[in-house]
Amino acid sequence: MNTLLALEAQVRADLARTAHPDAPWLTPKPGPDGTPALDVLVVGAGQSGLATAFGLMRSQVSNILVLDKSEEGREGPWLSYARMPTLRSPKQFTGPDLDIPSLTYQSWHEARFGEADWRALGLIPRALWAEYLLWFRRVLDIPVRNGCEVVEISPVVGGLLAAKVQTSAGIDTLFARKIALATGQEGMGDWIIPEPLRHLPSSLCVHTAQPVDFARLRGKKVAVIGAGASAFDNAAAALEADAAEVHLFCRRAEIQVIQPYRWLTFRGFLRHFCDLDDAWRWRFMRAVLEMREGFPQTTYDRCARHANFHLHEGAPIEAARATSHSVELRTARGASSADFIICGTGIDMNFAGRPELQNCAANIAVWADRYQPPADERSARLGRFPYLADDYALVERVAGETPWISDIHVFAIASTMSFGPSGSSINAMTTAVPKLVHGLTRGLFRADIERHWASFRAYDVPQAVVERPTTALGAKQ
Repeated sequence: MNTLLALEAQVRADLARTAHPDAPWLTPKPGPDGTPALDVLVVGAGQSGLATAFGLMRSQVSNILVLDKSEEGREGPWLSYARMPTLRSPKQFTGPDLDIPSLTYQSWHEARFGEADWRALGLIPRALWAEYLLWFRRVLDIPVRNGCEVVEISPVVGGLLAAKVQTSAGIDTLFARKIALATGQEGMGDWIIPEPLRHLPSSLCVHTAQPVDFARLRGKKVAVIGAGASAFDNAAAALEADAAEVHLFCRRAEIQVIQPYRWLTFRGFLRHFCDLDDAWRWRFMRAVLEMREGFPQTTYDRCARHANFHLHEGAPIEAARATSHSVELRTARGASSADFIICGTGIDMNFAGRPELQNCAANIAVWADRYQPPADERSARLGRFPYLADDYALVERVAGETPWISDIHVFAIASTMSFGPSGSSINAMTTAVPKLVHGLTRGLFRADIERHWASFRAYDVPQAVVERPTTALGAKQ
């Protein structure tokens, strides 16, 4: 029997054996158009969105739909702006499988390529990870619609949310009780271009998350701004495309080589970080996010093996001026020039820039609204992260103005300050996804408590048949 088919049979058997309790417990609510509203609409069909949908289905929440604006197979960053050959997470880290062994990447890889190939594997190639996620989606029959972008969320009667969805055919409207934004790195913000470079046109300067035609960089002088893993990945891609020179500018005195996410990958932290008070959550995540992610040796070596790679530490960009064919740069360590600039400088929160949040952006509570750190721990950028409830839901800045946002749950990089690594981290999925699913199902159950009480009171199914004598006790026969 084909090993992949055998694995898929094992998946079905494992899910059937661990399905308890499998009784249905939700009744669809009618939407304003008379059709049943979704219980949960998941926005984003990357790894986090698929894992969330799987967790909901395991909890007998089957009236769901997952949307993604990309075409099938190109969800998430893996075949677009991720430019590393392999994942950086160790191969044994589990993710969307939610502790079902037959659903792990390892099980899929061994079924495709054999156990010996798995043992010889160093890190997981990103193209194979993308292929695995497509298999995961197919074998679990997760309901996904591609080519669908949510452009507005608003409240409607009956405690429902209306999601306007842009498709190739026009605008459609879906109604749901809850919406989970599993939008990964994009989250709720903008990709950051350093202020001195923001006036430059895209023909001269882009972010690493944008498309880059590396073939056009052949023979060019390229500047990469930033010193995180994605900056090095893009520098390597330019070098491998035969750029004449690649200069990487790091604002720190020394590049960051410590990977804080390796330290915090233990169940105590991943599961209970969100239970800490605000002071401890801020202190930890400020330290982690200010450090940024360190890069592995292979990422550095991919650049350093090229003689035309130049690393400039302690060299933040202070000014830039476009000339007829290039850009003149002024840094803290002197002047330089480049034909093209790639910025690997992260993301900032900007709710107003997200069309789906236009009806509530001004009233989303952020960390700066809820917590004032000591002077030596302040960060305006991190203060702009959303301050989320314990079920990943948005919280109102001013209570009562937009109460409906408590049914919008954020499972993306924007949840990092409140939950630590979660919606955009493979290493946290095994603990973060169940926590999100628990929050979603808790909200659905509480909202239906009157119906459950009525159902309980009407329940009259006997467990046994008791035979009673037809004559009275003590009567003579």
